[in-house]
Amino acid sequence: MIIASRPLWLAQTNCYLLASEPGGPAVLVDAPPDPEAIAVMVKEHNVIPTALLLTHGHIDHMGGAGPFHRSTGAAVYVHRDDDFLTLDPGRQLRSLFGIGPAGDFEPPEKLESLEHQMAIDIGGLQIQVRHTPGHTPGHCCFYLPKEAILASGDQLFAGSVGRVDLPGGNWDQLVDSMVKEVLTLDDETRVLPGHGPETTVGRERRRNPFLVGL
Repeated sequence: MIIASRPLWLAQTNCYLLASEPGGPAVLVDAPPDPEAIAVMVKEHNVIPTALLLTHGHIDHMGGAGPFHRSTGAAVYVHRDDDFLTLDPGRQLRSLFGIGPAGDFEPPEKLESLEHQMAIDIGGLQIQVRHTPGHTPGHCCFYLPKEAILASGDQLFAGSVGRVDLPGGNWDQLVDSMVKEVLTLDDETRVLPGHGPETTVGRERRRNPFLVGL
């Protein structure tokens, strides 16, 4: 299996590429606003981008989704509860980063809707959608049961958790999502976070100060 990642753009957001084998279909998780770097990663691993799964609608995770979709034709999936973010990247640029659009930030013309417990099967990869509101209302994690991998977006990091002080954030929801959808996984589960190094569920269960007592 191919698991590749690259931190991109201002927020050093991790873009992940997942594929069963070279030359076959690939799934990308999140698309920071750096389409050229994403295209290079796809070319390096000789895969066919088939789907882009967005963990949530913040611009550092979806700002490159439109260019990616328009250049590859790959389907783009995001939870509809984040439409207020996904469909207005320009407002996010101004409010979060204090800059105006410089480049193609327009979202894809068509977005596929993620639903809790939805199953996605692409190129031999079986992916379960886990709706984990808290960081944003539509935040989702993506779990690959066969490989015991969780792409956690901004739900869980090594030593920390997602912030809840942005529009739509809710601490109680984040904790509830953590207890029901993340901490129910085996300790050996690899966690691929939206920022920073990878970790495991067990390591975070034991050492993450935000998870103690949950």
